[in-house]
Amino acid sequence: MNNNSELRIRNNRMRRARQLRRNMIMCLLTFILVICFSVIFFSFKTKAQGNQEEILYKYYKSIMVSEGDSLWKYAQMYGDTQYYDSYEDYIKEVINMNFLEDETITIGQYLILPYYSNEFL
Repeated sequence: MNNNSELRIRNNRMRRARQLRRNMIMCLLTFILVICFSVIFFSFKTKAQGNQEEILYKYYKSIMVSEGDSLWKYAQMYGDTQYYDSYEDYIKEVINMNFLEDETITIGQYLILPYYSNEFL
């Protein structure tokens, strides 16, 4: 009988030691995961100031075509490269907005032209 209780006591100690090791490993893994997620989360910081680019607002104006004017001239004046890939893109937008068939414009004709400004109206 003494042998059985000693065996049971030894088995209980071994079980407690295994459980303690298992608990320590789980705590260590949890700690490592928390550190990894914290490093990942805080490495993606953003600045509260945001983008330093100037904000431009899109507006439209009506103009009367004068002598010597062309859509290319208007594209150079109003086709902001921040918003248009090329002057051709600006001209295509003007043609579509004004229901033109091509780039041909005439003196005295009224056109609606898009433009960008940093002033909020």
